[in-house]
Amino acid sequence: MLVSYKWLQEYVDLDGISPEVLADKITRSGIEVESVEVKSEGIKGVIIGHVLECEKHPNADKLNKCLVDIGEEEPVQIICGAPNVAKGQKVAVATPGAWLPGHIKIKRSKLRGEVSNGMICSLQELGIESKLVQKEYANGIFVFPSDVEVGQDALALLNLDDAILELGLTPNRADCMSMIGVAYEVAAILGKDVKLPKIENESVSDNVNSLISARVEAQQEAPLYTLKVIRNVKIGPSPLWMQMRLISAGIRPHNNVVDITNYILLEYGQPLHAFDYDRVGSKEIVVRLANEGEKIVTLDDTERVLKGNHLVITNGKEPVAMAGVMGGANSEVIDRTTTVLLESAYFDALTIREASKDHGLRSEASARYEKGIDPNRVLLAAERAAQLMAAYAGGEVLAGTVEVNHLTVEPVVITIKLEKINRVLGTEISADEVINIFERLQFEVTAQDDQFTVIVPTRRGDITIEEDLIEEVARLYGYDRLPTTLPFGSTTKGGLTAIQTKRRAVKRFLEGAGLYQTTTYSLTSPEKAAQYALEQREPVRLQMPMSEERSNLRLSLIPHLLDVVSYNVARKNDSVAFYELGAIFLKTQENERPEEQEHLAGAITGLWENNQWQGEKKPVDFFVLKGILEGLFTKLGVSQAISYRQAVIDGLHPGRTAEIILNEQTIGFIGQVHPKKQKELDLKETYVFELHTAPLYQYPVPPLKYQMIPRFPAITRDIALVVDRDITASKLQSIIEEAGGELLKTVTIFDLYEGEHMEQGKKSLAFSLVYFDPERTLIDEEVVKAHDQVLVAVKKEAGAELRG
Repeated sequence: MLVSYKWLQEYVDLDGISPEVLADKITRSGIEVESVEVKSEGIKGVIIGHVLECEKHPNADKLNKCLVDIGEEEPVQIICGAPNVAKGQKVAVATPGAWLPGHIKIKRSKLRGEVSNGMICSLQELGIESKLVQKEYANGIFVFPSDVEVGQDALALLNLDDAILELGLTPNRADCMSMIGVAYEVAAILGKDVKLPKIENESVSDNVNSLISARVEAQQEAPLYTLKVIRNVKIGPSPLWMQMRLISAGIRPHNNVVDITNYILLEYGQPLHAFDYDRVGSKEIVVRLANEGEKIVTLDDTERVLKGNHLVITNGKEPVAMAGVMGGANSEVIDRTTTVLLESAYFDALTIREASKDHGLRSEASARYEKGIDPNRVLLAAERAAQLMAAYAGGEVLAGTVEVNHLTVEPVVITIKLEKINRVLGTEISADEVINIFERLQFEVTAQDDQFTVIVPTRRGDITIEEDLIEEVARLYGYDRLPTTLPFGSTTKGGLTAIQTKRRAVKRFLEGAGLYQTTTYSLTSPEKAAQYALEQREPVRLQMPMSEERSNLRLSLIPHLLDVVSYNVARKNDSVAFYELGAIFLKTQENERPEEQEHLAGAITGLWENNQWQGEKKPVDFFVLKGILEGLFTKLGVSQAISYRQAVIDGLHPGRTAEIILNEQTIGFIGQVHPKKQKELDLKETYVFELHTAPLYQYPVPPLKYQMIPRFPAITRDIALVVDRDITASKLQSIIEEAGGELLKTVTIFDLYEGEHMEQGKKSLAFSLVYFDPERTLIDEEVVKAHDQVLVAVKKEAGAELRG
């Protein structure tokens, strides 16, 4: 909302209060003043001149040589290029030495051999936006009324010396979308009275009912509808002061009748619409909902197709206006208009909002209807507009008003105790102070035993409950006067939960291992939704998907993670490692919210190591990714409970895939992407994993215990065992660890051999076994005994033979 400081002074005494001070006070009371702008800042030396003579420049077709009286002893010659400059006009003249916007200084000069002592200015050259300039002056100079004085300050006449306050209103403060509404607010802040315009219409004896009647079929959407008639109007320009006030508020002037309706819109916050009575073509106005598919050409010359929930004003046959949004071109006021049919109404906010949104058409009127207007100003605004049309359009106001009223206006009555106000605000405000605040707001208030009964005026539709009244007291008492206190009582130390700590540890470990985090869509296509799923369920489909590619909730992170890898490889980033920590969604029962699970997934491809100096290159393989996971499990303290089992999973290499098991519960998988899928994505060998994180987070981890570095030497024994190919290394390691007893501390696999010199169907696995006792030095006999137990156990349980 743009508020004119000079206009505001007509309603509230601002003597001794500068625009900047006023802006500060308004901001402190709860409405932010975003800026204070004086259009004339940096402009000087612009006065009114009278064009005495005007003729074509002798040396230029598009220039005019003008003799202009600027109030000095002799008129001056000014060369002007405006196409509309003419003899007898009163114009704005920038004299030599004047400054214009853009830091432009005006000097005496010669144009095509003729002296020019200044510049005749257009409104745009004085800093007014082109979109706000009247159409007749859009491509030329502005012509002042003939009664302005020569030599007078042009900036004052154009209202450019005014300060414009831009209010950043929140949606609840619709009352301040008018000058009178702002006046009430400012008067309350300053503790002053509001001076409202006096309305005294001299009506002719003819009654409005003889010319027009109204019927409202959509009573819920239009509960209050009124019409007035002003006849014998003369269409012309509105007064200069009115035009400039409209321009200051961001509205382009048109003619006296239209400008008056816009002026009242700004003054009262009540939208009005002026019809050409003769062009309406009927003596009855019917307000109804539009027929589905019905059409209307609006004032912007656009044909609009209406819906059944749009409210229209009709002549009984066809629409003549979209109610509360925009009038129709078939009934607009034109130069030949002599009788004006003036509409003022209260329309349903939701109905207007839907129509405005459907047509992408947000007008000053619809903006106010959407937020709610004061029902008690509907008739008042119409009377004020009729008064101005009589004064500035020469019209005669017909007696009476056509009114269809189904609106019941019940004032909001709120009861509140002084104790609650002070308790909520932490203050000790007296009852007299509270009463004074309500009276400054012009709320009707009665007090009894420190309890207030407040009747809220209809202009303040945002005040409905006790808390709203408390807010009014707080902002007018002064937010800066509210006491500041420290919190008291018990407090809780901030920190991460156990799961948050582990989640953060997962991210830090993987990033430390060289993986980059990525985030992909939770929505996917039907083809990808169930790929690589840990738990096979029917995917959850959206009821209204934005596209088929984003129509289902994912069951696995892997498909989109592979898309990320493919995207990077296609752009020559051929060695990449990514992980994602995100949600997958499992369908439960029909029409119930799906179960959301957190999963961790990763994908690597290309070279894992590339030491160019040493000439060493190590491509990624199954064991690189497995080593990363084993490090992660160690970080989380669950490594002792983790085991692997060979598996066949659709989309993964059948011989290089394993399930990950935590205490006999399958929590994920690791493996190579199937060669067909790799080829489809144009990838080389790519390895992936996916884990359900909840079991990892919830696994009970014993506290860390310090172990001293052994003081006694350890004894190491290496063994190479020949076993069947289907015997896994993890099974052999488990047998060895169980058979080795207390003296066997660690078992590490360090070699796998298959191929030449090895019996068909066999393989060789080599382990390093470390024996020691932290309390003493072992003797050979003890180690030999424990080692023999291991050899016997692996032979008996796995058929293993020592490799010769």
